[in-house]
Amino acid sequence: MGLYGVMTTSVSGMSVQSDRMGTVADNIANVDTTGYKTASTEFATLVAEGRVLEYVPGSVSTIARRGVSEQGDMTYTKSPTDLAVSGNGFFMVQSSAGTPYLTRAGSFVPNSEGELVNAAGFKLLGYSLLGGDLSSIINSPAGLEVVGSANLGMKAVPSTTGAFQVNLPAGAAVTATADLPGANAATSEYAGKTSLVTYDNLGNEVVLDIYSAKTAANTWQVAVYDHSKSSASGGFPYTGGALTTSTLTFDGTTGQLASTSPSSLSVTVPNGAALTLNLTNTTQLAGDYTPQKATANGNAPAAVDRLEISKGGIVTAIYADGSRVDAYKIPLANVASPDNLTAISGNVFATSKSSGDLQLGTANTGSLGQVVSGALEKSTVDLASELTEMVEAQRSYTANSKVFQTGAQLLDVLVNLVR
Repeated sequence: MGLYGVMTTSVSGMSVQSDRMGTVADNIANVDTTGYKTASTEFATLVAEGRVLEYVPGSVSTIARRGVSEQGDMTYTKSPTDLAVSGNGFFMVQSSAGTPYLTRAGSFVPNSEGELVNAAGFKLLGYSLLGGDLSSIINSPAGLEVVGSANLGMKAVPSTTGAFQVNLPAGAAVTATADLPGANAATSEYAGKTSLVTYDNLGNEVVLDIYSAKTAANTWQVAVYDHSKSSASGGFPYTGGALTTSTLTFDGTTGQLASTSPSSLSVTVPNGAALTLNLTNTTQLAGDYTPQKATANGNAPAAVDRLEISKGGIVTAIYADGSRVDAYKIPLANVASPDNLTAISGNVFATSKSSGDLQLGTANTGSLGQVVSGALEKSTVDLASELTEMVEAQRSYTANSKVFQTGAQLLDVLVNLVR
């Protein structure tokens, strides 16, 4: 058994060094692969048991490991959809077959359908916020959707808030009741008129005509009309009457709105939402009718211009008009033993019995890291160390082959003794 054992042991030694060279080759090939985690070969002794009086050579086996939990250095890019994780956690991605995996490879770009896909073709997953912030399922990828701009489309925002601040002339004449703007008569009189652009639910522009007329000392009527309903001459009378009227009262000493006066004006935009105009700084002072501020929010239909991603994983869609909508929340996944995850082609990982179950959470909370937008995690391969490893494996392989050759020579001598 002795010489045969020597040869068997040396063969196992050459075999494990071949395995070692395999991981070295894999690491060197992936030195520039985003999010790649270094593989290594660990050796384990195999001892022949049951012998006491003589030594029986054993063997050696290998166990392949990956340093999945090791953090790679960051490299920064100009693309906001390039993502990296600083700290613990993995992005959840989906294969073309719909199978969810974990990855640190965050080089995501929009495909032809607007979905964020990394270099290996895996689609980024997140929770949709378009229907409100949803609670994630901590131990399952259920509820995750492919992140992208395809479902965001164009967006029109109806006007809901604004400001209307003017100076009403303190010396204006009192208007007769029959001629007030609210009466909507052809003879209606007013001290001033301001037109304001607002938007309905479809993003159509709706021009509101706002009239102000003095009804008594320190008292004013404000009436709002839909400009599209005006007469052929562009004024009174309007079809359908006023959208709203309100009475403002002022402190005759200071010219400011009285404490009992409304400080806002509410009007429903035709085919739109309820619009509240802030009147706080409206005054009644000497001089002419002078608009100080007339604004309203809302916008016409606009397409998504770009995406922004926060440290907490919130994906915000920025529309061409500058409006912002929180569209997705990118969760981070983790397991109890990341180094025992099963590596899958495409630089992704699947959970295993040894790794522990999947746990999902919000980025930048608890033990999970933060999402870094405009950055990529480099490979954890140290090229100098791999070249050193390669030389060591070569020498060990050569040494084991010498042992095999020596054993074969000794066996040849033993066989030739009978000749």
